[in-house]
Amino acid sequence: MTLFPDTVNAVLHESILGRAAKKGIVEINCVQIRDYTENKQNQVDDYPYGGGWGCVMMAQPLKSCLENIMSTAKGLRSRVIYLTPQGQPYTQETAKRLQRDYDHLVLVCGHYEGVDERFIEACVDEELSLGDFVLTGGEIAAMAVADSVCRLVPGVLADEQCYTGESHWDGLLEYPQDTRPEVWEGRSVPEVLLQGDHSRVETWRRRQQLARTRARRPDLFAKLALTDPADRKLLQEMEKEAGRMKLDREVTYRQAQEEDLPEILRIVDEARVSLRRHNVDQWQGEYPSEEIFRTDMARGECFVVCHGGEIAAFFVLSTAEEESYAGITDGKWTEGPAYCVLHRAAVAAAYRGSGMSAQMLRCVERQCRAYGLRCIRTDTHKKNKAMQVLLRETGYRYRGNLLIASEPGHDTARQAYEKLLKDRT
Repeated sequence: MTLFPDTVNAVLHESILGRAAKKGIVEINCVQIRDYTENKQNQVDDYPYGGGWGCVMMAQPLKSCLENIMSTAKGLRSRVIYLTPQGQPYTQETAKRLQRDYDHLVLVCGHYEGVDERFIEACVDEELSLGDFVLTGGEIAAMAVADSVCRLVPGVLADEQCYTGESHWDGLLEYPQDTRPEVWEGRSVPEVLLQGDHSRVETWRRRQQLARTRARRPDLFAKLALTDPADRKLLQEMEKEAGRMKLDREVTYRQAQEEDLPEILRIVDEARVSLRRHNVDQWQGEYPSEEIFRTDMARGECFVVCHGGEIAAFFVLSTAEEESYAGITDGKWTEGPAYCVLHRAAVAAAYRGSGMSAQMLRCVERQCRAYGLRCIRTDTHKKNKAMQVLLRETGYRYRGNLLIASEPGHDTARQAYEKLLKDRT
């Protein structure tokens, strides 16, 4: 019910709802209230009793219009709704209720300063508001309600998942989405979305929903009653990360200098402690020594990753072929491409869990490209699960097993990984 049926029709009979209406899945009628006036001037409004600004829509045209509509809706579960800033806040739960409980909705669009209160008392079942703001009329609000309810009708959208995964369906905001190209203006699609592991994608998306809702809509987050153990586990992980270092400054990398050695060696010592704590027989002797890093620097192969001006990580990337990689077993390397080798890398303890490890590997990729190469190979201890997970999450593929030269008494078995960089688009 509106004073501007042509405007509303133009919107609600286009795109998805328009196609649904043509198929007969939904029926949307926009009725001109002015057609039901009882005077020659087609007057629908008058001055309010008691004075005040503007005019108020009269009860009679509204009532006559509604009676005509209801005469054609016999046997249907009908609901008359008035769109007003004074109504109850409209939510996704309201949309689901209206679609589930009724076959026929009558949306009354007010205008001017509102409608005669007696019409509301006599004829309206429910008052709804889009939010704490005022529009010039109820048409925009009515179109929003019609769209949000009709899209829930079976058959309007191609699949139920088209709306069950969206914002507000289960009290959470929707996860971020990306499309082609893979890199746009220097911004990359999250690596997890490119690997084809649907289980990991679903976990990542759920985590993003929880994180976004907590950050952007704490009011919604406070109302959540999550019973799924997987959701509770994700929340626990998020709570742990909340106290970790935030990457709120630019992450860059550069060739390591002599004066960086003390910080590099300090990070190595922190890594030794962590590896020992996790029973990983790696870096548990003199290796990697100061002398080795000096050699790396002399070759121009050692790099530090900085957060702002602070060294947060380091890596060594060499273009020299690694002899031990020729002895790969239980698999094979990709044939053909020239490659560089990621030898020694670690993140400062203060940056663990901050995302710096992934940032460091992005710097590795940039340096690989700077070498003019598109293939990175590396190896890690078979018990270094954290590194294995990081490599898989950032697009590296497990290629087989290796035996490397190591200090006496230390395990020489390693797992081999490889990543082929895509051409930039």
